[in-house]
Amino acid sequence: MKILLIGYGKMGRALEAQAQVRGHQIVGIVDPARPDVRITDFTPAQADVAIEFTHPDAAFQNVATTLRQGIPVVCGSTGWLHHFEEARAVAQQTGTGLFYASNYSVGVNLFFHFNEYLAAKMHQFGGYDVRVREIHHVHKVDQPSGTALTTAQGIMQHFPTKTTWRNEPTTAAHELAVLSEREGEVVGTHEVTYTSALDTIELRHEAHSRDAFAQGAMLAAEWLPGKAGIFGMKDLLGL
Repeated sequence: MKILLIGYGKMGRALEAQAQVRGHQIVGIVDPARPDVRITDFTPAQADVAIEFTHPDAAFQNVATTLRQGIPVVCGSTGWLHHFEEARAVAQQTGTGLFYASNYSVGVNLFFHFNEYLAAKMHQFGGYDVRVREIHHVHKVDQPSGTALTTAQGIMQHFPTKTTWRNEPTTAAHELAVLSEREGEVVGTHEVTYTSALDTIELRHEAHSRDAFAQGAMLAAEWLPGKAGIFGMKDLLGL
């Protein structure tokens, strides 16, 4: 496969290594450090798929430009979802595929799946309050993390007494506390904790390296070409 990388930070480098392991070709790298390379330099004849991991402020423009070039795009940037419906419209207008996930780890997406199941069961039996906690490296710009927001949305969908979330501790019964911590070079830890007067139940995922994210994004990039529309990890994993 011919892959266009958009963003060449830690994830971009991990994706480059993963592509080499899987026998794919990186045909271009778009990054502020390489101003001579632009998304508009590439067409579907030159790139089968693009993988975008950049900054919240740049992600939507990168995605929209790539779709308008007719190149399907796998996006892992977080913090830009207020523009997601615009991106959906561009994908529909161009008949091109957009694959988005807040986290590409297969393990995290199983965590999402079990999180929704647990929320439904815990709400059914009552007596528990719930909170979300996420820990990431000090360089991460957005908070809560996209993974934490997806986790919170999964809880609120199945635990209807929680109608909104707050990025700080809260005692309001209708609010879901989503606590964010930034520490050292932590790759990513997410916890969901249910507490009652009688016991505590915790669902936890800890990433050990970025390789899990790079591997999942590469699986998405291999799966996406030839498809039109909006897709995510549930489509890829059949969840």
